[in-house]
Amino acid sequence: MNKKIIDAIFAIWQKENPHPKTELNFTNNYTLLVAVVLSAQSTDVGVNKATKTLFEIADTPEKILKLGEAKLKKYIATIGLFNGKAANIIKLSQRLVDDFNSEVPENFEALKSLPGVGQKTANVVLNCAFGHPTIAVDTHVFRVSNRIGFVDETTPEKTEISLMKAIPKKWQNHAHHWMILHGRYVCIARKPKCGECKIREFCQFKEKNL
Repeated sequence: MNKKIIDAIFAIWQKENPHPKTELNFTNNYTLLVAVVLSAQSTDVGVNKATKTLFEIADTPEKILKLGEAKLKKYIATIGLFNGKAANIIKLSQRLVDDFNSEVPENFEALKSLPGVGQKTANVVLNCAFGHPTIAVDTHVFRVSNRIGFVDETTPEKTEISLMKAIPKKWQNHAHHWMILHGRYVCIARKPKCGECKIREFCQFKEKNL
């Protein structure tokens, strides 16, 4: 897909939603990091339900460490893979206290060095907390970007690299939010709502569900 068409698609998304943002609830950079770690293979709605009470009593690394792993598990028990996530949150909180003065680092490699933080999580935090023009490729971004024709890749890692090249810089700050929302509510996995889609005239998906 050429950049003029990509530009037109993002212009439509911007008109529909000028200020897209993550649907995860958070109160500071630390709670954002925790929420994104918890969201792996889980829904934002499910994470928000679990963290509503948790973040009221523990919104810093020190408070989470004081809470302890066993009690943390009770707050996030409704979230998939909660045992491993609880362990990682305790470990990353200790790392933040020991190595980063209890602050979430504004650095990709430093973020990736934290337990439970991978490429996608680091990119989300850099974008949402610090305004970096990163593109976090989750299941929605991977599906949407390859389905509509932004890129033609086989892995999230390759998709991220290709998207950074394909998407004009002026859209990159909000690009992954628009793609996530489009994938979550319109371009859904099994039966995309092509009849409701505002960009269907530009979409290269051959099996449109009209």
